[in-house]
Amino acid sequence: MRKALINAVLFPVLAVLVALALLYFVRRRRRRGGGAVLPSHGGARGHRLQAAGSSGYVPGGEEALVRFPSGEALTVAAILEAPGEVVAKSAHSTLYRAGLNAGEAVALLRFVRPACAAGAEEAVAAARLLGPVRHTNLVPIRALYVGPRGEKLLVHPFYAAGSLRRLLQEGINDSQRWEIICKLSIGIVKGLDHLHTGSQKPIIHGNLKTNNIMLDADFQPRISDFGLYLLLNPAAAQEVLETSAVQGYKAPELIKMRDVTRESDIYSLGVIMLEMLTEKEIANDNPPNARDIHLPASFKDLVLERKISDAFSSELIKQSKNSGKEENLNAYFELATACCNPSSSLRPDTKKILKRLQDIAR
Repeated sequence: MRKALINAVLFPVLAVLVALALLYFVRRRRRRGGGAVLPSHGGARGHRLQAAGSSGYVPGGEEALVRFPSGEALTVAAILEAPGEVVAKSAHSTLYRAGLNAGEAVALLRFVRPACAAGAEEAVAAARLLGPVRHTNLVPIRALYVGPRGEKLLVHPFYAAGSLRRLLQEGINDSQRWEIICKLSIGIVKGLDHLHTGSQKPIIHGNLKTNNIMLDADFQPRISDFGLYLLLNPAAAQEVLETSAVQGYKAPELIKMRDVTRESDIYSLGVIMLEMLTEKEIANDNPPNARDIHLPASFKDLVLERKISDAFSSELIKQSKNSGKEENLNAYFELATACCNPSSSLRPDTKKILKRLQDIAR
């Protein structure tokens, strides 16, 4: 009788205490968050967590955080619980703008879906290759999170000025200033050259386009998403290439080859240079033909018929006439089309392109 009485009193009290504890936790999390929480996929967060640079992953671990310079203060909790908003989506990943608690207000987090991600060991090997890469014209990788269900999360800094694509689409006057075009072009090539030649093994971007070129406030370009295909499984990596083809950036030899190369990056660079000159939305409306010249449809006639004057925006033509830079403008166009040569062996490399651009910009 006494035992039954104690149970009758004790259990309701415990239930109330548990309910109060849950309510406190929920309210505290809402106060910290202030927005949507990034996808968290469970797992034993603490005891399997590894960090400290490129040596931070143990095969077979359920969860890992590999940190790189400028990401030393990041934690799994700070990344997964960061309130964020979706910036962009693709078939293989989602890009978030998120507020972190590790001394930085905003960062970009690219969440690679488990179904599209490479295996944990392959992803960490890719991170060890890509994470230490630093250059003024590259977006640095601050950390890679490997989740227990195969998800991958890359942490990058956020650039409020947006992408080169945004600059071109919004028709900002600066995008048609000759000195800005030269500055952007030289910066992009410097970043690409560092990827191709700055390490013992060349790092291929694999998906270079205006969406993947971020801008500082002073129009300093920074290439992002380099080597992202290394974090994807083969099917997802191939899908990235197909999307690039539709958008007009895919080199013609990749119709028969699956592996991207330095030369295929150069082709994409040439298309970007043409896009900056012409103010045209690139599109590859026609299916590729092995015997055809391989350029987006919007540029093809300009190259085939040598309609150089038709390639430039009216503002660039006016500037070039006023400043006596008409020859420089033509030389830039010639260099861009050389990068898009259908024969990969005839495309100039980054060193030659950079030297030529620096001459043209004078």
